Amino acid sequence: MNDKRIILNFSVMKIQQKLAIGFIRTKINILRIISNRKAAEETLRVFLTPFPRSSEKEKEVFSKAEPLQFTLNGVLIKGFRCNHPKKHKVLLLHGFSSSCHNFDKYVAPLVEKNYEVLAFDAPAHGASEGETVNAVEYSAMIKRINEFYGPINGFIAHSFGGIAVCLAMETIPHDDNTKIVLIAPATETSSAVDGAFAMLGLKNDRLRKTFDEVVLEKSGKETSWYSVRRAMNNIKASVLWFHDEDDDITPLDDALQVKADNHSNVKFVITKGLGHRKIYRDETVVNAAVKFL
Repeated sequence: MNDKRIILNFSVMKIQQKLAIGFIRTKINILRIISNRKAAEETLRVFLTPFPRSSEKEKEVFSKAEPLQFTLNGVLIKGFRCNHPKKHKVLLLHGFSSSCHNFDKYVAPLVEKNYEVLAFDAPAHGASEGETVNAVEYSAMIKRINEFYGPINGFIAHSFGGIAVCLAMETIPHDDNTKIVLIAPATETSSAVDGAFAMLGLKNDRLRKTFDEVVLEKSGKETSWYSVRRAMNNIKASVLWFHDEDDDITPLDDALQVKADNHSNVKFVITKGLGHRKIYRDETVVNAAVKFL
């Protein structure tokens, strides 16, 4: 019965996503007739808006944790702290349209190693406030957590959390004793945008160019600046990077370009058959990540 419900819920979710994508595509194409600029701004808003928040129940390990909260640029950020106080502190960072509850499998083994564990929902995710989020805002959250509850010695980050922590580490003081586990990080924002355009069926070079112009105007940085590969040149931490050959969200090719840069502080583990979402909950990956820290 439970399996049937899971299959039914998954099917309903897929139908809802297809309907939503169709609606968004139609809206953007109509806006493009009126104004290419307005269409690009709407595309950016969509790109920065997570899927509807999950109604998933709180994981047991977090129900026993100490709740924490603070305000970041007027947005209430909520999270948890386990095994406080300890000298070695690890921050768990979820991906886009996810939440810290999805990292529950990491908490117990980290606590067993006598580490303090911190986990927060990014803006517009989980229990935190907000409707949109970008990598700069996520990285600002990481820096604020480090100021309030750190210093943090270790980070485990998946997908969107990966690029956010790399941007944050460019300004957080650290050395090679700091440990970072990157799991299928969103390596190149340009690739993520290309993927979003493809998913929405937006095949218009002018719209894509205007999108990049809007990003530059609003952030002061080109889309290509939001890059793990670029940031890695400024990171001294010891990094363990997991990426799967079958990742259909964050391309392995982007990760391999970083691998080719031969950073002495970065070790790569290429997996097979885990894709983008299974990889961070895979038992072997969890154990290797915890051991690395």
